[in-house]
Amino acid sequence: MTDVAFLERLQAVIKQRIATAPASSYTAKLAAQGVLKVAQKVGEEGVELALAAAVQDKVRVTAEAADLIYHLLLLLELRELSIGDVVEELERRHTAV
Repeated sequence: MTDVAFLERLQAVIKQRIATAPASSYTAKLAAQGVLKVAQKVGEEGVELALAAAVQDKVRVTAEAADLIYHLLLLLELRELSIGDVVEELERRHTAV
């Protein structure tokens, strides 16, 4: 499985959790708070990643990067976008260089 394929599978799980809203699901609870709350979490995780990177702690950087990517996928789902859309944009930019 490619890295992008795993992220697509994770986004499918996020979509399913939003749709079924299990009571124990962090994803469903956060999504129910709306796009602004999720966007705030993306910002918080970005700052936490930057701070972890500043102290060069690889374990913490990896954990914070994972948190950021998860929250980004949730935000994309709420905006009816996919990681594939982001990859397409990156590919477009790369070919334009």
